[in-house]
Amino acid sequence: MKFEELKKTFINVPLIRVSHLFLNQNRKTLLNEISYWQKKGLIIKLKKGLYIFNEENRKMEVSREFIANQLYFPSYISCQYALYFYGFIPEKVEDITSVTTKKTKTFTNPFGTFRYYHIKSSLFFGFKKLTDENNLPFLIAEPEKAIFDFIYLNLKILKDKKEDVFEYSYRFQNLENLDIKKLKNIAKMVKNKTLHRVIEKFISFAKQKS
Repeated sequence: MKFEELKKTFINVPLIRVSHLFLNQNRKTLLNEISYWQKKGLIIKLKKGLYIFNEENRKMEVSREFIANQLYFPSYISCQYALYFYGFIPEKVEDITSVTTKKTKTFTNPFGTFRYYHIKSSLFFGFKKLTDENNLPFLIAEPEKAIFDFIYLNLKILKDKKEDVFEYSYRFQNLENLDIKKLKNIAKMVKNKTLHRVIEKFISFAKQKS
């Protein structure tokens, strides 16, 4: 396959999935061509089997949020990045953090670092679909679920901390529109007294800041 043929095939889609090319190509030959295109800088590797055209050859721009969903499936953006996205914490979060029913994993590529944290299948809910500035979709936790996921995945750290940890260590803010009832209902999905205790500490903190 020539590079121009690759461009013609994928110019109208945001990412290049190598698995879609194996249908009509010799696998070994194609992999050698992909390696050559990557070395020449014509395509950029996001992970094994997933690429994007360089800026010069790219017709469609993509956001890091969109890439996050595509790198590891199923997943949705949550925890620290979602907290920053909603303005719950003031510091910019560079790494895109997501949750997945698969094993915990991290990918690093020219677009940044993408971290995925494992949660049980029964807790894989509470997310919504948004579109980025390029009108490409991505999944992100709803505000209350982002907070729950953060506490659930950091329970070992938070379980013995006082309520003020949410202010002085994490600097939570802008909680006045948080749906406390919704957060409590999510917590009820897990039979864990320690988790419930930490959630109640967070709720008490949120009410003071509202």
